[in-house]
Amino acid sequence: MLQLTYISTAAPSLSIYDAEMILETSRRNNSHAGLTGLLVFDGTRFLQALEGDQIPVEDTYLRICADTRHRAVVELSRRSVNARQFGGWAMASQVIGPIIGKGDIVGTVDALTETIPEPNTRALFRSFARLRAAWPD
Repeated sequence: MLQLTYISTAAPSLSIYDAEMILETSRRNNSHAGLTGLLVFDGTRFLQALEGDQIPVEDTYLRICADTRHRAVVELSRRSVNARQFGGWAMASQVIGPIIGKGDIVGTVDALTETIPEPNTRALFRSFARLRAAWPD
């Protein structure tokens, strides 16, 4: 099983509504493809981990790279995993930043990631939240 994690920057024209639609579509598409993972959007950047069979993960990532609603897609991690890190989540997701107060970002992401058994994956998402909480408005 492949786990792939990337970060990207939202297109300047992307609204919170657009981001919520991306999250909803991701859940539906990933469920059909047998993928699990976590997608977090902070109002500026997406951080997503995808896991599942290699071909559906790679096909999904290629589609993400071609999506004009975000840019500067950077693959952070690609590794084989023996078991799903995100359990039965079709795609856990959270819009943070503009919707959740900065003080709640860390707690929200910590709660979303507390059951992730692999410490590096958990730390990546938690570091993302802590960096966002520290950014000036």
